[in-house]
Amino acid sequence: MKCWRCPLLLFAAACAHDHNLPLCEPELADAPTGYTDFDSPLPRHFREGGFATVAFVDRANSTNPVTNAGAHLGRVLFYDVRLSANDSVACSSCHRQSMGFGDTSRTSTGIHGRTGSRKPLPLANARFSSYGRYFWDERAASLEKQVLVPVIDTLEMGMRESDVAAKLSATSYYPALFAAAFGSPEITNDRISKALAQFIRSLVSAQSRFDAVFATGGAPDWNSLTESERVGQQLFIKSGCANCHRTVAQIADQPTNNGLDVVAADTGAGKGRFKPGSLRNVAIRPPYMHDGRFASLDDVVDFYSHGVANSPDIDRRLLGPDSLPRRLNFSSQQRRALVAFLESLTDSSFLHDPRFANPFQQVKEKPCRN
Repeated sequence: MKCWRCPLLLFAAACAHDHNLPLCEPELADAPTGYTDFDSPLPRHFREGGFATVAFVDRANSTNPVTNAGAHLGRVLFYDVRLSANDSVACSSCHRQSMGFGDTSRTSTGIHGRTGSRKPLPLANARFSSYGRYFWDERAASLEKQVLVPVIDTLEMGMRESDVAAKLSATSYYPALFAAAFGSPEITNDRISKALAQFIRSLVSAQSRFDAVFATGGAPDWNSLTESERVGQQLFIKSGCANCHRTVAQIADQPTNNGLDVVAADTGAGKGRFKPGSLRNVAIRPPYMHDGRFASLDDVVDFYSHGVANSPDIDRRLLGPDSLPRRLNFSSQQRRALVAFLESLTDSSFLHDPRFANPFQQVKEKPCRN
C-alpha cells in the first residue's frame, strides 16, 4: 500500500503511518435519512417554553442548511483518519459519541502524540449558540470556519490546507458522496467545511431523563425525576447556575471568567474568559473546565460552593451584593442533589444513535486501520 503523496511506484517510506494494514472504507447508506429537522424535528420543549426555548439561539445556518446527504458526508469525514497527515487521527478521536462527542482527556491528543493545551469541547447541541462563535475562546465566527482548524493544526491533525481536498479526491468513495451532497463530485475545502458543519448541527441531544419531564407536551411532570434530581434542578436555578447555562439545552451564552484563578495563565477569549459546551451528557466526560483541573462533578460543585477566586475580571453574575465572589456553601446533601440533576442530563439514546456512529467498521475477515 502506498501513501497518497508518495510516487506511484515506490513504497511510502517517508510516511509515518503503518502500511501493514489498509485503511478502512466506510459502510455507506444508499439513501441516508434522519439528519434534517424535517426527519428528526426538535422536541416541542426545545422549540417552545418561554425563557427555556432554544429558538432564539438556533444557528441552523440558512446558507448551509442540513441535508441528509450533506450530514451523511459530514459523518464520513468526521470519522475518517484520512483527514490527518499520517492517517492516524480523525475528528472523532477527540470527540467520541460514547462521551457525548466530547472526551475524558485533560487535553486533546493529535498526530505523533502531540498534545494541545485545552480539553476537547463537546459538540452535542453546538447548533445552539447565542452569537454563533466556536472554540473555548470563540475565535471561530461559525462552525464552517471552525471545523477545518483542527485539520490543519500542527498539534492536532497536521494537514496542509492545500492538500486536504486533493487527498480526499484520491479515494474511491468521496466523489459520489460529494455529488449526492452538492450536485457534483468536485471536492473543495469549502464543501468539506460545509458537510462537517451540517453533521455537527445534526448532533442534537434531547432525550435525557430530564427531557422526559416534558414528554407529555403539557405541563412538566417533575415526578419523572427522583427527589434528589428535583432538588438539584431547583438548586441549579436558585443558585444561579441557569444564569450562565441557559435554555433547555443548558448552553453558555458567552465566554466568561468564572473565577478559576485570580490571574489566569490561559487568557482564553481575553481576561481569562472561556465558553463551555452544552451541559448535556456532562456526567460522562470528566475531567472538567478548559484545562481539566476538576476530576469530578462533585469537585465542580464544591468549587462553585466556596472556591471561586476573586479575579478582577470575574463575571458579575458570580458576585454577591458586596461585589465579592458568592459563597453558596452547599451542604453535602445539596451537593449530591446538584450532581444528581447533572447526571439526569445524560442522553443514552444519543450516545448510541446509529445516525451518528462510526461508518468505518472493521470485520474479522477484513481487518483495516481506522
